[in-house]
Amino acid sequence: MPAAPWRPDEFVARLRAQGGRYHNLHPFHVRMDAGELSREELQRWVANRFYYQRCIPLKDAAILANCPEIDVRRVWIRRIVDHDGTAPGTGGIESWLRLGEALGVGREELESERRVLPAVRYAVDAYVDFARRKPWIEAVASSLTELFGPAAIRVRVAALEAHYPWIDPAGLDYFRARLELAPRDAQHALDIVVERCLTLETQERAVAALKFKTEVLWAQLEAIERGDTQPEAPA
Repeated sequence: MPAAPWRPDEFVARLRAQGGRYHNLHPFHVRMDAGELSREELQRWVANRFYYQRCIPLKDAAILANCPEIDVRRVWIRRIVDHDGTAPGTGGIESWLRLGEALGVGREELESERRVLPAVRYAVDAYVDFARRKPWIEAVASSLTELFGPAAIRVRVAALEAHYPWIDPAGLDYFRARLELAPRDAQHALDIVVERCLTLETQERAVAALKFKTEVLWAQLEAIERGDTQPEAPA
C-alpha cells in the first residue's frame, strides 16, 4: 500500500524549509549585504546574473508549452510579460539592464554575454532544460524560490543603498518591483503545487524540484565568487 501523502500544512512546511538553502546565505551575498564587495565583484555579479534574468521568460514559456490547463496558462503568462515588458523600455529585463548601467556595466556589454562565466551559463541552461523536460508541475515547484526572495531583496536593497553610495538608486527599481511581484507569483505557484501534488511521490518530486532550483542559484554564485579561472585564449 502506498505511503500516505503529507498533510497540506506539512507539505508546505517542507517546501518552505528549502529556504535554508537559498542563495542569500551564500558567502558572496553575505559579503554583499555587509558592504564588503569591490566594484569589480558587483559588476561581475550583475553581468552574470543578467544571463539568468534573460532566460527566465524561456523557462516560463517552457512551462506554458507543457501545461495542459488553460486556467494555469492564463495566469502564468503574466510572468513572461513582467520580464519582457509590453513595449521597448519596459519589463524586468530592461530594469536589469538599467541596474547594470547603475553599476557601471553598459547594456551592450550585458547583452553581448561576453562576461558570462561558463559555470553560470551551464547552471542557467540546466534550469531552462529542466523546465522543458520535466513534468510542468515540477517546473512550477522549482519556481518557489520566490517564497524566499522578498525578505532577501529587502536586505539587499538596504545594503546596496547604505554601503555602495556610488550606485544610482534608480538602478534598484528591478528589486523594488520584485517586492510586489514575487509574493503574488509565489502564492499562485504554491497554490498550484499544493492542489495538484496529492500523492507522496508527487510531493517529494516537488520538494526535489525546489531543491534543484536552490542549487542552480547557489552554483551561479559559486562561479561568480571565484571569477574567471579559465586560461587566456591563445593568440
